[in-house]
Amino acid sequence: MPSGNEIRQGIESNWHQYLRKYGNLFSSKEVQGSSPPSVFVGTYGYPKVSVGPMLPPVHGETSILDTPEKWIGKSLEDIVNFRLNLIRGIKKIPSTQCDGRYIENLQDMTMSSSPADTEIEFVKPTFPVTSVDQQSAPFGPLGEIKNAKFSSTHANRSIEKMYYDHDLKADDAIIKLFNSGIDVSRIQKCLSIGMLGIDRKLVPTKWSITATDDIISKSLMTQILDFDIIDSFNVFSFSHLGNLFSVILFPHRWLFEMQEAWHDGKSIGFGNDYEDAKGISHPPEIAGAYFAAKLAVAEYLFKKQKQAGILVLREIQPEYAIPVGVWQVREGVREAMKHQAILAENMDNAIELATRKMTIGKNEWIREGKMLKLIQQKTISDFF
Repeated sequence: MPSGNEIRQGIESNWHQYLRKYGNLFSSKEVQGSSPPSVFVGTYGYPKVSVGPMLPPVHGETSILDTPEKWIGKSLEDIVNFRLNLIRGIKKIPSTQCDGRYIENLQDMTMSSSPADTEIEFVKPTFPVTSVDQQSAPFGPLGEIKNAKFSSTHANRSIEKMYYDHDLKADDAIIKLFNSGIDVSRIQKCLSIGMLGIDRKLVPTKWSITATDDIISKSLMTQILDFDIIDSFNVFSFSHLGNLFSVILFPHRWLFEMQEAWHDGKSIGFGNDYEDAKGISHPPEIAGAYFAAKLAVAEYLFKKQKQAGILVLREIQPEYAIPVGVWQVREGVREAMKHQAILAENMDNAIELATRKMTIGKNEWIREGKMLKLIQQKTISDFF
């Protein structure tokens, strides 16, 4: 098995070959292409933010480039290449400015039901990104926008309805879009570009992703509390992109813990956080991954009209050589919940089944986690 460094070098080497043929498309003062559609709002300098469209230097059906819901089964290299192919144009805008021609054009593009043809003229030529690393998610070239042209598009009706409803709170708009079948990644973009709610703002992309997962999962959890509790121990598993996921559902009122462990062959690190039926009252130690996993499991329980205690284990292996975002947690756990569950005899047996394909053993997960202690401490009266 190649090391993380070897995987990164291999991806970089193949990307350099690609740039030898097509590098000129990423080195220009102008770019024309079809945005998936995609927008990005940065965190640097907040409350003044860098905001703009992302597009590849090609026209056509490009939605795959920024639709994580379609990425299960794709390789790490595929996904890195999707990101590196998107050129980001930016303008510095106050986060409170959700109107004006430029922002309204970006909002129209975000509502589009298909890729949107876009032209950008930059202040200076952009340059292709030539390297990736193990700390930062990959992004394509970046350039300050001088002029931008956006072709007219056909709006998604569900999104358009929420956009024009200025009396609906952002949380309620997010839930309505989710219930109407809009992809979570699309809802996140709508929130980010200031399209939802009463007091609208531009929200950095990173924050909007976590906020959307949190709002949806919290809404689902609130409804799940009224369902009957499952009567068996179920173990679901799935692995992709060097991430191993196992989800244990067990007979209990809502109790949720997510544990993460990562290793490089020399050392192991752990992180975790948890909640009961009152929810979580602080930012999770494991950040956005917590809400992404919670959303995926809550979706499953809501569909089944059941309530359960939940333990999510995520082992991050060296093969996950380039971080690509918390979307892969949400989609990885979603995929796990689609697989046939393995029935366990009890909680101890469930943890044993959940960890049998992992490098980190059952006893280490138990030692680092809180779930068994929580089960022992909690009585039914604690939840009311």
